[in-house]
Amino acid sequence: MKFMTHVQNGLKFPLLAALCLSPAIAANELPKDTTSILAPKKEDNDKGYFTFFFDNDLFGGTDANYTNGGRISYITQGKPIINIPLVQKNLHRLSGDGDSTWWMKKVWGFRDASKVEYSYGFALTQLMFTPETLNTKVPPPGERPYAGWLGVGFSLHARDETALNSIEISIGLVGPNAFAEETQDAVHSLRNLDKFQGWDSQIPQEFTLNASFNRRRRLEELDKWDLPLNLEVDGFYETGYDLGNYLTAAHAGFMIRVGWDLPIEFSDPRLTTTAHTQKLYTDELFNSHSWSFYGLVGGRVGGILHDITLDGPLFRHFDTGVSREPWVAEIYAGFGIRRKGWEFGYVHTFRTKRFKSQKGNQSFGSIAIRTRF
Repeated sequence: MKFMTHVQNGLKFPLLAALCLSPAIAANELPKDTTSILAPKKEDNDKGYFTFFFDNDLFGGTDANYTNGGRISYITQGKPIINIPLVQKNLHRLSGDGDSTWWMKKVWGFRDASKVEYSYGFALTQLMFTPETLNTKVPPPGERPYAGWLGVGFSLHARDETALNSIEISIGLVGPNAFAEETQDAVHSLRNLDKFQGWDSQIPQEFTLNASFNRRRRLEELDKWDLPLNLEVDGFYETGYDLGNYLTAAHAGFMIRVGWDLPIEFSDPRLTTTAHTQKLYTDELFNSHSWSFYGLVGGRVGGILHDITLDGPLFRHFDTGVSREPWVAEIYAGFGIRRKGWEFGYVHTFRTKRFKSQKGNQSFGSIAIRTRF
């Protein structure tokens, strides 16, 4: 699977709906003495962030295993894009802020809950997995089963100057109605590539419900670094948890970025369960320079208890023919460039085997394109 540009009609409508949503967000009133040319216009604070994420193993020279991922997200400050009271209430109870349950405050509370700011996100994601062999009706023994996942996510992001807590609740499905086959076939037809022949053997249909938690804490020690050439540095360490019948897992990791005029909003190019663009540990309202350029490096290690794309459905029997690896590690590096309201980022990831009979480790590239409007 080489690029995700056209999808089956059933997927076009939710994508179009997501792009057309227009949130109403309360504007922040600026002090009267803010007259500098760096001061944002009032309407600048009303803007949201749209980000397109794209993963593909094309950048690693293969077309197998985790072969493609696409995600569009829209995130705003102050008010949710789609206000579903039951969802929003429970997201806040899990955010670690002053209204959270006592145990969530204990796990990932803030230094001062009165200073917490909020962003709300909506995302549509499609993931695709295939074996290495494309011309058989079923995957050869030991190769990855065919699987596709399509889901929508509603998220809350609570932050202060040192911490960011993200919670996303996603509803999705695996199976034919995830449209992975149609997406891959459409792109392979456009590029005149051979099509994979075994999609009739894909993991059968099952609805999924997942909750994803991600806890990032600023590496404050980096503030003490004095780098040459006016370079800036920042970073974070993170822990995260996924609970549900799509994925049940936990992870820990870190990321550091170094560059010029680091953007106050940041989009990690990697497609993760809570991937959105948002402010990163700052009280500033805007970027004071038109350009930013930076490099980044990071790593992550995780334990996996259940992965529907390798273990099969939770509520029906299906033999995937492979055994999941309980531990996975990865390292990644890349760069980003920002020009005013637009940002482009690329990251290359090297990941250990996800299942025991996988022939070797996998590498893939990730692109994120972000705009503010």
